[in-house]
Amino acid sequence: MMGGSRLTVLGGLLACASWVEAAPPGQPTTSSNAYTCIDASGRKLTSDRLIAACMDREQREISATGTVRIIPPRATAKELQAQEETRRVELEKVRAAQRERAAERALLSRYPNRPTFDAARVEALKLPTDAVQAAEQRIAGLMADRKKLDQEMEFYVKDPSRAPAELRRKFDINDSALEAQRLSIANQKAEATRINARFDQDLTKLQQLWR
Repeated sequence: MMGGSRLTVLGGLLACASWVEAAPPGQPTTSSNAYTCIDASGRKLTSDRLIAACMDREQREISATGTVRIIPPRATAKELQAQEETRRVELEKVRAAQRERAAERALLSRYPNRPTFDAARVEALKLPTDAVQAAEQRIAGLMADRKKLDQEMEFYVKDPSRAPAELRRKFDINDSALEAQRLSIANQKAEATRINARFDQDLTKLQQLWR
């Protein structure tokens, strides 16, 4: 009987042990670390886990060996927004630097040396230069036509209102054509100025890249 009782007690202990081991996970456990902070009221709080009342301020985690780790406060929505803006600005700086390096490589590939660069400038200026010369030639022709019209108008110098309508129309056409050619020259010279400015800007960069 004594042997049977001992077996019964032993079986009960084993059953209890099995029940303890099978306890559902996630139940609170006691941490070996301690957390301390000073709350908004100036009170010093201590807990075995992060302190909810101090999430907006610094906390200290003290391990069982006495090591202290500072836990910074959680960022507010405004702080998170500021951090995100800082990251965005820094990322844009990186991307801008990458774009600049790519542009420099392309520029150096296009103009590997000074003779190539100078030849490209001359070629780029050829179109506006030729256009100015052509406009100047047309102006010379229009001025020759104007001289002939002036000679015809001499017959009506005392009373220009008596000049034929066709003659007056030719004067108007000549004036309009001269104005158009002068405007064309001004535009082409402005284009040449822009081209030279662009090449001058590229040259400043290239002089550093060619070194």
